[in-house]
Amino acid sequence: MRRLVLEQPPSRAAIWSVRIALFAVVVTVYGALLVRGGQQGLPGLAALGSGFALALLTVLVALIGGVMIWNHGLKGVGRVSLAIVLGLGVLTTPAAMLVQLARLPTLNDITTDIDDPPAFSRSRAALAARGGLVPAERPRDSRLPQREAYQRIIPIITELPAEEAFEIALKAARNMGWQVIEGTVPGGRTGAGRIDAIATTRILRFADDVTIRIRPRVDGSRIDVRSVSRLGRHDLGTNAARIQAFSDEVQLLMSR
Repeated sequence: MRRLVLEQPPSRAAIWSVRIALFAVVVTVYGALLVRGGQQGLPGLAALGSGFALALLTVLVALIGGVMIWNHGLKGVGRVSLAIVLGLGVLTTPAAMLVQLARLPTLNDITTDIDDPPAFSRSRAALAARGGLVPAERPRDSRLPQREAYQRIIPIITELPAEEAFEIALKAARNMGWQVIEGTVPGGRTGAGRIDAIATTRILRFADDVTIRIRPRVDGSRIDVRSVSRLGRHDLGTNAARIQAFSDEVQLLMSR
């Protein structure tokens, strides 16, 4: 006589967790492509945020499925595992963002000179490149948290004449992949030179504004940098990292 063996059905939560996970991946990639393609307003950010929300829902449903499998002996361990891996993979980025939000002060305008920040050009060419935007000037007190959070963001002091420092700063900006929109050689009434540029983040291609000021000194020259995010009140450390990378590039070029 044959013995009838009844298999436990798969967990419905496990099945749905995989479906939601795949949908979360698709929505997140779609949102990232929208933002990277220039839709950096509500449509792109909403799609990206929806992907993150779906990823969180994925993990919750997968955990429910895991509990049901454990308690009732249902099938679906593989599905639950896959869903959790996909969900946590999508959530890696927002998790890193939350860490930066908690660790760093709410700043989106970083400069090597908080007492006298470099000003952005208001020329016709610069305004056209920035879409008419001019980063706002901020009170000195609002910049004070920068000193403790970004202690390595300091002026670049060099023994080179201002004209040579300008050329090195210009080359460094181009090596960084920035779009240089205007450059003024040191001299004239103030003796200072300036470079205005637009920098974009690597993945989502957010556009940020950068200005570089080169001033002559008795024993050489001084380079100050200011980097400002166009979107949001918190830059998650992006501007400081950009200025530090620029400073490292200048130092490398000067050592050659």
